[in-house]
Amino acid sequence: MAHQNDSFVHEVNEELRSDRMRNVWKRYSALLIALAVLIVVGTAGTAGYEYWSRSRASNAGDQFMAALKLATDGKTDDALAAFTAIENQGHGDYPVLARMRSATLLATKGDNAGAVAAFDAIGKDTGVPAIIRDVAHIRAAWLLIDTGTYAQVSAEAEVLSTPENALRYSAREALGLSAYKAGELIKAKEWFKQIVDDAGAPRNVSNRAQMMLDVIAASGKAP
Repeated sequence: MAHQNDSFVHEVNEELRSDRMRNVWKRYSALLIALAVLIVVGTAGTAGYEYWSRSRASNAGDQFMAALKLATDGKTDDALAAFTAIENQGHGDYPVLARMRSATLLATKGDNAGAVAAFDAIGKDTGVPAIIRDVAHIRAAWLLIDTGTYAQVSAEAEVLSTPENALRYSAREALGLSAYKAGELIKAKEWFKQIVDDAGAPRNVSNRAQMMLDVIAASGKAP
């Protein structure tokens, strides 16, 4: 008898759960169907966007490589036009890479002022990744060694000369060369000595710095 009672109770519970599910379905069926549709559409939309994004990046990459080929072939003006188009219409990281290459091509053409301005603009653009901004500042600093003042080189490079910055060796070398060119030999000596005294400095950079220290010492103009 106890077993029959248990079975009866179990059947009643199942029926009640079934009734509740039917009631829930009647009340919320439209909402549940809409939610299911949104999930499916959302998944399809995400996949579609990812495909579209990859396709655009791939096209920008092809355009970038074509522009590089023009530059390699010496078709500088055509390459500049191609890079400008990528800057304006490209996708992903290619627009900023195109800006860097355009600035480099301006320097190749002998337009140092235009190249410095382009690199400086990249360096000040907070929408550009920090490492690329730093490289742009270094490129501007090195161009200014020949065409600018020590103050101009310092404005681009000194902030990058700190011990924790990965570009400190290039920054210090640019500052040292600019100071030497300006006749500020004591300041030049300080920058080159920072390179030589840094155990992590690349050997070629350290060797060049030591050579400049020897030249400065031979001049007898810096204690």
